[in-house]
Amino acid sequence: MRIVSLVPSSTETLLALGADVVACTKYCEQPSLAHVGGTKNPDIEAIVALAPDVVAVDREENRREDADALRAAGIELFVSEVTSLRDAVDVVDRLAQLVGAEGAPMVVDETIERAEVAVFVPIWRRPWMSISAATYGGSLLAHLGCRLVTAQATDAYPEVELAAVADMAPDAILVPSEPYEFSDEHLVELGAAVPGATVVRVDGQDLFWWGSRTPAAVRRLADALNSSGVHPRSD
Repeated sequence: MRIVSLVPSSTETLLALGADVVACTKYCEQPSLAHVGGTKNPDIEAIVALAPDVVAVDREENRREDADALRAAGIELFVSEVTSLRDAVDVVDRLAQLVGAEGAPMVVDETIERAEVAVFVPIWRRPWMSISAATYGGSLLAHLGCRLVTAQATDAYPEVELAAVADMAPDAILVPSEPYEFSDEHLVELGAAVPGATVVRVDGQDLFWWGSRTPAAVRRLADALNSSGVHPRSD
């Protein structure tokens, strides 16, 4: 089965399953594969010319108009929508079934040492933005025992003011390596704006890329939290 993947997480997962991925996006970090544009601006003509059996798309990563254009060209789509850890497990199972991969279903460690701390996760600057509980990252943090201070936001990716975050009194600020590239100066800025919070760098791919990396990502993030020395505030 020839597959084009327009979703970085699906690309990584499909390759781990041994699938024949003939092309992907430039954001998939697979230099050995042909690239067909980005997640938001794929080259539809190039994809059609590859005559794939299936194109993997995601409701959040990709645009509806591109999915519609592929369908209009007679291309079958595999559509994912991952807003929780459970969704990630289900999508991996679906991808495995799609490509006929054998083996045990993906299992996420339920006995992981829980951090039990309140956290703030900045994902952008100017404006400052974060994540809510209605995201894969938010669900993953909940699995680790973290209480996301922006969990109840009505938007999945809310804009926030650092003064308001300070009032929420997080124990830790988890600064991911992507989608925004935060510098050391930004970390100093965050620490000064939210006094009392421990600032911890974490791997953004572990926090936001779902799929085959999820089980190991859970362990790595738990280790990062537990080794950082962060603990609940006493005040």
